[in-house]
Amino acid sequence: MRRRTKAPSSPLPQRDGVDPVRVRLPEDPERLWKTVREHLIDRYAGAIGTERVEEMLKSGRFVGTDGPVNGDDPYAAGRYVWFHRDFPAERPVPFGIGVVYRDERIVVADKPHFLATMPRGRHVTETLLARLRRELALPELQPAHRLDRLTAGLVLCVVRSGDRGAYQTLFRDRAVRKEYEAVAPHDPAVALPVTVRSRIEKERGVMAAREVPGEINAESRIELLAHADGIGRYRLVPVTGRTHQLRVHMNGLGLPILNDPIYPRVRPDGPEDFSRPLHLLARTLEFTDPFTGGAVRFESRSTLSGPG
Repeated sequence: MRRRTKAPSSPLPQRDGVDPVRVRLPEDPERLWKTVREHLIDRYAGAIGTERVEEMLKSGRFVGTDGPVNGDDPYAAGRYVWFHRDFPAERPVPFGIGVVYRDERIVVADKPHFLATMPRGRHVTETLLARLRRELALPELQPAHRLDRLTAGLVLCVVRSGDRGAYQTLFRDRAVRKEYEAVAPHDPAVALPVTVRSRIEKERGVMAAREVPGEINAESRIELLAHADGIGRYRLVPVTGRTHQLRVHMNGLGLPILNDPIYPRVRPDGPEDFSRPLHLLARTLEFTDPFTGGAVRFESRSTLSGPG
């Protein structure tokens, strides 16, 4: 088995806080591609069209370790190529990012509603990562975990890429205690506090996750903090981290979180209404720092309108 060598550093700088795409040309046992151009067209024409690939080659947008890529270069498996995608037009998210804590290793950010954590799909420069890299001048910054785009609250980011694995391991091993707050209808018939355990599955391409029979893979503790006029404020403590877990479990109790565009029913697609955020907030993060060994606790400064 051939050992893959470490990828060289990118010759392209970040653009608007976003890393360039790195491509390692794959093995070609069937000799499908004679030139680099043929491979890039096969790889990207379906997404951006053959003409756009040709334009990017002509303008030097594809770059190797020794400069712009010549599309007529013979195909060489293992060669690295970098480029910046064309960024989609994005509607600015009109909310600032708070910084709860910062030192030489971590930044604990207070993410607003509607802002994606990482560049993906139609959200690229209007993301927590890209904006913080620009605002704090920290090009290596990376989140140690993800927070749903519609959810506000705490995201732990790592300043140096070499430290990221240690903090990611905390989340993987469930060594981080996370506490959320939500505002949703109040129903006195729902006995609280309660620990909800179920199996949640989400199909690729389907917006809503669902609870199904089978082995339990999701667990949440739900407590009522206050209520008035048919609305309640809740503390939510997830034990696991399935996609949309808290939203699914609250909906399953008949207490869908206010302004949820997916649960109990998917809202028709259209322009986002920034005045109607999902009433879900990642309130606290608690863990033992893997480098200092000290116990730390961070609390969001954001608030949700509602009782209590």
